[in-house]
Amino acid sequence: MYFQSSNRYSVEGFLDKNKDTLFQDFKRLMYNSADPVLREMWPEGKQSITEVTKRPLTAATLFKNSIVALVENLASKEPYYVRCIKPNDQKSPHLFDEERCCHQVSYLGLLENVRVRRAGFAYRQPYDRFLLRYKMTCEYTWPNHLMATDREATQALMEQHGFQDDVAYGNTKVFIRTPQTLFCLEEARAQLIPIIVLLLQKAWRGALARRRCRYLRAVYTIMSYFKRYKVKSYLLELVQRFQAVRSMADYGKSVEWPEPPAVLAQFQENSKLIFRRWRARQIVNNIPPSDMEQIKAKVAALDVLQGLRKDWGCGRNWGRNYLVSVDENPVMAGQFAKRVEALKEKVHFRLVLFSCHVRKINHCNKSTDRALLITDRHLYKMEPRKQYRVMASIPLKMVTGVSVTSGVDQLVVFHMQNCHGLVVCLHKMHP
Repeated sequence: MYFQSSNRYSVEGFLDKNKDTLFQDFKRLMYNSADPVLREMWPEGKQSITEVTKRPLTAATLFKNSIVALVENLASKEPYYVRCIKPNDQKSPHLFDEERCCHQVSYLGLLENVRVRRAGFAYRQPYDRFLLRYKMTCEYTWPNHLMATDREATQALMEQHGFQDDVAYGNTKVFIRTPQTLFCLEEARAQLIPIIVLLLQKAWRGALARRRCRYLRAVYTIMSYFKRYKVKSYLLELVQRFQAVRSMADYGKSVEWPEPPAVLAQFQENSKLIFRRWRARQIVNNIPPSDMEQIKAKVAALDVLQGLRKDWGCGRNWGRNYLVSVDENPVMAGQFAKRVEALKEKVHFRLVLFSCHVRKINHCNKSTDRALLITDRHLYKMEPRKQYRVMASIPLKMVTGVSVTSGVDQLVVFHMQNCHGLVVCLHKMHP
């Protein structure tokens, strides 16, 4: 049978491991040959003798250097011998052949080694390393002893545990005879390790808490100083802006309030209220006494109509008794004045609160021209075309309320007790 393989193998450098080492002088000799073929086969001989003079290491030298390195490595280590015992011949992890194991222990001489070891000291350790591991088990050596030497500290530790008969002290090491002593020390150490760990955790957590506390204290200190700075800057700015408001024409109405810090937001609101009251007092003090009656009336109307009517005549002068003003017809004004004097002698009222021409609207939606007179005692409905003859007289105590509309129609409703109300329109005041 014939098989043709498609694999290709590279044989380049296949025999390099079998090459013998050639010295440079031999290569130089072959390169200097008169035969040109030899010259081409040894191009390495072209190098000068001053460039390559070191010869490669021989096999004996390499072996010697390897042995020296191995000895140095072993000398730097601490030898421990491990004896391996095979529990069975089947290499099974769950099978244990007791007879075979006993044979291996006897054959390897492990029992003799143990007897020899126990005849002397089974454990030896320098004092510093021994104390570093077991010093927490003695109150005289934890955390650091105050004795002259580590040997005295080790002796105090052993005497506290009662192991002084099982220990020997050398110049630099402590020697322990039986393993039970070491086991007791390890058990005591294992019981104290969790306590020491908790102590270290407590100390570290306390350090972290104290550092965080100092950090927060510094933060709050900086915040308090910054808040004081903002409050102080705000107050200085406030004093600077409102320092000359008394001499201003508008008493500081055009002065813009600075932006307050958050802690002074309510303080600024209270300050604005106080400033508005002071400004109002300054304005009121400059009002002539003759205008105070009208100011009081407008303030009362503001309390009642604020938010209900868009235009309620606050910006103009209130005449109140409009039927006797000079804007009215002089003839009709004289007739109204005579009628008022006659009513005053008859009813004995003291003050005319309001008078004007109105358009009366009845329940049938019919409107007629009328005159309205309100005194401190009665409400009079008059006929302006008949010399202001009184058509109805209603005591003010019968008026239970007044309603006005929110639009520009000037509609007013006087609510009466036990009768229909009076509906008038103030929009067209001339009959």
